[in-house]
Amino acid sequence: MKRLFYILAIAAFAFSCTTDAYEKGEGKYSLMRGDFVEARVNASRQIVSFSTDDGEEYDLTEPYAGKWIKTPDTLYRCMLYYNKVENQKAELVSIGEVPCPRIKTLSDLKKELRTDPVKFESMWLSKSGKYLNLYLQLKTGVTDDTTAVQQLAFISDTIIANPNQTTTHHITLHHDQNRVPEYYSTKAYVSILTDSIAADSVCISINTYSGLVTKSFSVR
Repeated sequence: MKRLFYILAIAAFAFSCTTDAYEKGEGKYSLMRGDFVEARVNASRQIVSFSTDDGEEYDLTEPYAGKWIKTPDTLYRCMLYYNKVENQKAELVSIGEVPCPRIKTLSDLKKELRTDPVKFESMWLSKSGKYLNLYLQLKTGVTDDTTAVQQLAFISDTIIANPNQTTTHHITLHHDQNRVPEYYSTKAYVSILTDSIAADSVCISINTYSGLVTKSFSVR
């Protein structure tokens, strides 16, 4: 039986929300917003509220329980689509977890470093400075090989001392296509906690279909 493999191994999230049903005017989706958020989970493993990267706080009109929510009384990093309603409440439209992987070493990886190409869309620092967010497009497709699952990871390269007494953490994006066909693109989001970056700034190298992309950010 053929199976379709999306990137969930190690550090990626393929968001499933589509906008085909978008309505103009005052329809259900006309005022819809999409934000990276910290979603608050209650003791019953339900998401009941969230805060956006812009610092806005909302309560959900109805609690949300998903099978992927495993830990009670905690925060989950998510990509959330919602409609604003009155009194700082929000109506949930769609939600998915965004992985926050730790930065690995080559010894952690336990395999050959691979830099198979991806399509780079954007990278940005959240307004709070807490997260470095990455948006990629990954090639995927249908295969009979059940072991063909792509992998993403952030691999620590070196920490460089700069002349101005600051340090820069150089990181490489590991991407193993791992025999997955490259028929079409799917979205992948990931967030890095800046507290996990062991320097004043970070430089991330990403191999893309258009060549090497490097992005640098001050995180201290």
